[in-house]
Amino acid sequence: MSDPAEGARLAVLIDADNASAKHIERLLAEIAKYGTASVRRAYGDWTSTQLASWKSELLENSVQPIQQFSYTTGKNATDSALIIDAMDLLHAGRVDGFCLVSSDSDFTRLAARIREEGLTVYGFGQRKTPKPFVAACNTFIYVENLEPPKAPPAETAKTSLREDRRLSSLLEEAVDAAAGDDGWAQLGAVGSNLSRLASDFDSRTWGYGKLTDLMKAHPDYQVKSRPAGEGKSPNAYVRHT
Repeated sequence: MSDPAEGARLAVLIDADNASAKHIERLLAEIAKYGTASVRRAYGDWTSTQLASWKSELLENSVQPIQQFSYTTGKNATDSALIIDAMDLLHAGRVDGFCLVSSDSDFTRLAARIREEGLTVYGFGQRKTPKPFVAACNTFIYVENLEPPKAPPAETAKTSLREDRRLSSLLEEAVDAAAGDDGWAQLGAVGSNLSRLASDFDSRTWGYGKLTDLMKAHPDYQVKSRPAGEGKSPNAYVRHT
């Protein structure tokens, strides 16, 4: 499989019945961090007025609409079409990873099946997305985090970081696992541990654009830089205060 930095080929498959068109431009910009969106498809019944907002976005962002009629009331034909295409792409071997855009738990098994083949799965959905689908992806990004950044959190909000038990637990485990004998942990290793511990970990969820900023704001941690060698940028390290 290609490394993302070398231009991993990604298949972007969008459940248009279950995703908002307003996020598409920022979503594709986020996907560009991981590789090249060589396949871009959006599934839905395009004869329906409910998908009218998608039509201009599809054209402007070079996303191919895949027409899927709802043959039977109560059955989601769109999901089935997306899953079939995903399996065809998987077995064709022309992509290195998948971006599944939906907040629907019906894609949980698909994500798990793709991962079984050794390919990377990036999920994109709202915060209401069921946890099984989130956990089935290598990385899951909440589309709310793709919104334009707001003002930096106030001091009272920074203090509340300590009160977020899930955040505190994740940070403690990630830092402890990467810490050396002196208690300091390289921030890059901490970030890798966080991704392993929680596929949906994203510092933007707490209002910080980078993990460094989140760690600096958290009252229980200290961040500092250490030289990395001649001609190299310094490395950031973190430890419990």
